[in-house]
Amino acid sequence: METADVTSTPTHDPEGTGRFIVPGLAGGHAVFHWGLQSFLVLLPEIQAAFQLSGVGVGAILTVREVVSGLVTLPGGVVVDMLRRHWGIFLTVCILGFSAGALLMGLSPVYALLIVGMALVAVSHSIWHLLAAASLSHHFPSRRGTTLSIHGVGGSIGDVAGPLVTGALLALMSWRGLLSIYAAVPFFLAFTLIFAFKKIGQSSDGTSDVVEFKARMAATRQLLKVRSLWGIALVKGLRGMSLVALLTALPLYLGNELDLGHFSRGYHVGLLIAFGLIAKPAAGYLSDRIGRRKVLVPGLLWSCAMCLLLTVYTDGLAFTVLIALLGLFLYPDQPILTAAALDLVDRNVASTMLGMTTFAAFGLSALSPLIAGALYESMGVTATL
Repeated sequence: METADVTSTPTHDPEGTGRFIVPGLAGGHAVFHWGLQSFLVLLPEIQAAFQLSGVGVGAILTVREVVSGLVTLPGGVVVDMLRRHWGIFLTVCILGFSAGALLMGLSPVYALLIVGMALVAVSHSIWHLLAAASLSHHFPSRRGTTLSIHGVGGSIGDVAGPLVTGALLALMSWRGLLSIYAAVPFFLAFTLIFAFKKIGQSSDGTSDVVEFKARMAATRQLLKVRSLWGIALVKGLRGMSLVALLTALPLYLGNELDLGHFSRGYHVGLLIAFGLIAKPAAGYLSDRIGRRKVLVPGLLWSCAMCLLLTVYTDGLAFTVLIALLGLFLYPDQPILTAAALDLVDRNVASTMLGMTTFAAFGLSALSPLIAGALYESMGVTATL
């Protein structure tokens, strides 16, 4: 791979920080993904409550993609410039998620639901920039492994959230569920203030402040690294496929297969469950044998499983394929992030992530609308 003129410099973990950074970030990631994946299970109820078409449902996820992409570009630069305050920003992200979930749960009209989703998207997007930069900063020789552990936290939320939500829907409304999911991270935020106190600091307790001119010069260098734009393209195409699947699958499970709440949550959770095992293994392998040797076979696997789903559209074979698709559907993301971080200096890590993520979201933003329209007019097979 082509590399930038500035390369990553090893950083020693401040005393005691590592004990809190990895589990703290993984736990916060679990909260975000619990809420986001639970929302997918609620889509048929939300569709009925607001009388939405398939495109209307897709628009909710399009807003999530667009807002997430727009905030990453300036967000990456700001995050790099304010490294000494990373712990505070991470806490604010959790509070932002809480506020967005509460707004969605209380929204009397579709427009406020969209605003709530936008607030959740901003918080989630900035969290990813901060978390990836923090892990890269403190664990430069174990990027693939630590980013995958952070991803496992998200996957735990991805699996548990839909299952719990599917079960609770039999007892309460979707609005009540979102309100409860807003309360938990609100209280969690106060413990994270202490857990993330030393994030962004080096072994001597400093935060490696870089002069503005030097930072801008390093940022301009990023634009010349062609490998970064290749990674952004892969992330964008991968994002298009993933968001299309997550738009159509819950509607198909609820509207056509007529599955109950728990069964619907079970299938959405199953999509992620196998990734819990595969994600840390794939991250570890990528640290040892190289990113490309893990990514290429994994992406081909995901493609093959999606194609098989067009043949087996119900029954046991459908359920098994959902599980097998999840084997590499999510483990690829931390490896792509680690591959990009390998190419740049830690002082512009968040800036680089913001640039590549912004470019990737530019590709994936329209995917939910396209998927919703395809599903509405031609069915799930055409969407897949």
